[in-house]
Amino acid sequence: MMIKEECLICKAPLEYLNEDVEMECAICHKKEFSKTRCINGHYVCNECHTQGIDSIFGVCFATTSKNPVEIIQKMMELPFCHMHGPEHHIMVGAALLTAYKNAGGDIDLSKALSEMKNRGQSVPGGACGFWGACGAGISSGMFISIISGSTPLAGAPFGLANRMTAKSLEAIGSVGGPRCCKRDSFLSILAAIDFVKEHFGVEMEKPEIICDYSARNNQCLGKKCPFSKVNH
Repeated sequence: MMIKEECLICKAPLEYLNEDVEMECAICHKKEFSKTRCINGHYVCNECHTQGIDSIFGVCFATTSKNPVEIIQKMMELPFCHMHGPEHHIMVGAALLTAYKNAGGDIDLSKALSEMKNRGQSVPGGACGFWGACGAGISSGMFISIISGSTPLAGAPFGLANRMTAKSLEAIGSVGGPRCCKRDSFLSILAAIDFVKEHFGVEMEKPEIICDYSARNNQCLGKKCPFSKVNH
């Protein structure tokens, strides 16, 4: 039977606090403030949660796929990737950058992926609930920012990057919670495929998605999820 993932240390359910509390990471023992821990008190920092993230670059450089869903699914199958976690804040943008490049987008993929990692890892786990902005959706905006060369002083690229994030968050918010990092990643990628075709003239492949992760998600929405097997 597949283990449903919660705490990375003991598999106990997570709890979310109303205010930041000083925690000690159960893996690296770094102390920092967070609202998230398991009911047994274990806390894992973002850095430890994403340990092994560099392995996604092997997927990116090895594929010729124009399908960002296919690419991120390969990343999701890597040993380091959990059911939920801040690794998705990097993976969404990385999969989009790779598919964009393979579909004819004019970028230096190596530099773009490095920048995506630097930006994505700054978005902590739990942003979806605490910030009102899911990290997967933000990652799609980072993707647009990178390919358009946006900065805080840019004109059109600034607008495009923010509009991309807004479209992803609208899709995520329309489905509602509780969070699912797989579902929110897929929703963000689908929104980005349409956005890039419209505004950049680059057409990535857009597949039908049927989720295979529900058995690992204690909070799965079941048939309410647009990617549920029962809906296909």
